[in-house]
Amino acid sequence: MFARLLTAFFLCLVLPWTVAAQSAGGATAFDTKAKQIYLIDAATGTVLFARGENEPVAAASLAKVMTLAVVFKAVHDGEINLDTTFPVSEHAWRTGGAPSRTATMFAALKSQIRVEDLIRGVAVLAANDACIVLAEGIAGSESAFAARMNQQAKELGLARSRFDNATGLPSPGNKVSMRDLVGLAQHLQGSYPDLYRYYSEPEFEWNKIKQRNRNPLATMNIGADGLVMGFAEDAGYGLVASVERNGRRLFLAMSGLSSDKERLDEARRLIDWAMTSFASRTLFKAGETIAEASVYGGSAGHVPLLARQDVDVLLPIGSTERLSARVIYSWPLRAPVASGQGVGVLRIWSGDRFLREVPLETAASVEVGTLSSRALDALQELLFFWL
Repeated sequence: MFARLLTAFFLCLVLPWTVAAQSAGGATAFDTKAKQIYLIDAATGTVLFARGENEPVAAASLAKVMTLAVVFKAVHDGEINLDTTFPVSEHAWRTGGAPSRTATMFAALKSQIRVEDLIRGVAVLAANDACIVLAEGIAGSESAFAARMNQQAKELGLARSRFDNATGLPSPGNKVSMRDLVGLAQHLQGSYPDLYRYYSEPEFEWNKIKQRNRNPLATMNIGADGLVMGFAEDAGYGLVASVERNGRRLFLAMSGLSSDKERLDEARRLIDWAMTSFASRTLFKAGETIAEASVYGGSAGHVPLLARQDVDVLLPIGSTERLSARVIYSWPLRAPVASGQGVGVLRIWSGDRFLREVPLETAASVEVGTLSSRALDALQELLFFWL
């Protein structure tokens, strides 16, 4: 009982740390019309702008990123391959095909289509019929596929998103958050680059009908190479995008815009701002001791904590503010402790603006201590709890 309470208490209050740095004056002066937004730098994980990023909103076509996440995994795992063919059912044809008057690749009823072409239909055209054909082909039904979407979302840590279907067509259960969408976009771009590339194809022709890429960011010369646009009556216009320019990659998800023009204008403005207004700073080198964690019952009372890679952040150019950071771990660590054991995180802020979280691990091993040292540690823990 005592140990559980102590752990919860110290989870939030271990080791405040501050350092002077170039910081957030430029960031706080910038704003956007998006009601929900999450924008990060890919290399450092620095959060460049966030507002309502954890609020679930209607998914609309943004759900199709999760659809392709399931498909890409199935291809990667060998469950299906790009030459596998799936039939176009009447449900897929009526709900997402030509009769639906929604985004479609014009798949013919009862035809057989290769998985690669269906992926292109989703990635390039956001085609609803392609989504449903893939869902039925992989899982047997769209509802069963939605269950796989939710299971995979859970495994990826997408805590605030849920899916009722493969298309994002209106359904009360189709909800996404901007933070989840950015995490999902990172996953697709980083884990499946050979399949992610379909997002940047300029056009796709099927059934003798050629259509241009439905993501207008792809033709705006801003470095966008994916992912998708979405619109829902109660959520407004939104998007999830990945942009690479001059060796830097950004991931952006936003929602709550009032028109397609406003969505595109805000996307361009945000991307240009993020690409030109920040500079990178290294706070800790890989392997450098960041803090020390207390060890209970060990041959040593503390163990150094470090990050496996450089701890870099992006900071706005030309202004000064103070950075603050906190090391968070379950106090105290219990011996034995292995070297390289993941035990906590470093969280970094610029003013009240959260920047990033970095995993920490132990820099050395600590063996179990003597009986007398363990008894002293037990007494100290008891006294600390009551104090």
